[in-house]
Amino acid sequence: MAPKTKSPRPLSDAALELIARRFAVLAEPMRLRLLHALFAGEQSVNELVKLTGGTQANVSRHLQTLAQAHLVARRKEGQQVFYAIADPSIFQLCAQVCGSMEQQLSRQAGAFSR
Repeated sequence: MAPKTKSPRPLSDAALELIARRFAVLAEPMRLRLLHALFAGEQSVNELVKLTGGTQANVSRHLQTLAQAHLVARRKEGQQVFYAIADPSIFQLCAQVCGSMEQQLSRQAGAFSR
């Protein structure tokens, strides 16, 4: 039986729209890779390309989307552009979702090994 949780307070239509947009931004695997790479701290675009295996153009496009959603901050130093996590709530959100997914995968792996 699932643990009982208290009901969330009602949200306005405007708030629900903003929340849906936030989840839509996070619904792209490359953006999640980029955020995960940024958990270690600020990174240059070149470093993010290496860490994620994406192309320069693809990584830059996704970083722009993350920046427009205020999830990452951009800083330019000479010709280099650096990105960092701008919204610290993303750490808690990712920990919650990733932890839940790890548990689910573990349960599934256990069921398959029987």
